[in-house]
Amino acid sequence: MTKHTHISQRFRLDGKVALISGASKGIGAAMARGLAESGARVVLSSRKQAAVTALAEEFCNDGLEATGIAANMGDCDDIHALVEQVVQHYGGIDIIINNAAANPVYGPLQNTDSGAFDKIIDVNLKGPFELCKTAYPILQQRGGGSIINISSIGGLRPEAGIGIYSVSKAAIINLTRAMAQDWGSDNIRVNAICPGLIKTRFSEALWQDPATQQRFVNQIPLGRLGEADDLAGLAVYLASDASAYCSGGIYMIDGGYSAS
Repeated sequence: MTKHTHISQRFRLDGKVALISGASKGIGAAMARGLAESGARVVLSSRKQAAVTALAEEFCNDGLEATGIAANMGDCDDIHALVEQVVQHYGGIDIIINNAAANPVYGPLQNTDSGAFDKIIDVNLKGPFELCKTAYPILQQRGGGSIINISSIGGLRPEAGIGIYSVSKAAIINLTRAMAQDWGSDNIRVNAICPGLIKTRFSEALWQDPATQQRFVNQIPLGRLGEADDLAGLAVYLASDASAYCSGGIYMIDGGYSAS
């Protein structure tokens, strides 16, 4: 008979190494803190070293274990160097959260030039693929792990003004399912989170105007925009053994918007 593990212990991440891209602020920082508070040793990554160093110091001052390593998720050389540095520092990787994203345009599709298109696809889709592919043998060697890809409700239904961003996030959903299929036999679980409108600097073009913000709120059953901390609990769940039988899942955090 299998010994029962207390449910609270199944949410613990003690000894696990978690790499979070786009972690310097917003939902990336919130998810990283949630994992660190659950015992993980977190690697905070974003384009600017000063930003991740400052956040890592803040975490350490709170008694958490963290380090910051800069990397541009649109640059394959940076991604390879990031994985190498994480392994050098902590000896391996157990959890990856692909949160880094780019959306340099807001408006109708015809206003998206080829440069903006390439940047969105490189950072939002190619970057996560390259990071996971590079880390795959490390996760495999450690007997498995958890990958969490941050998509968007725009990946389920295109959102006005962010068309190509929505396209990239739809592709992330299918990339999640493809990796879950291919890597499940290695005990590597892959899931996606689809946030709704979360009140961060990244999304401020969608909520900074009070009238526009109110139109969004009127469509959300819970009656408010999301906050970055709203994602932390699900991230911890998907990273931990509490979700040991969850892979290929697509999880909405949108206050009920998708159901309305």
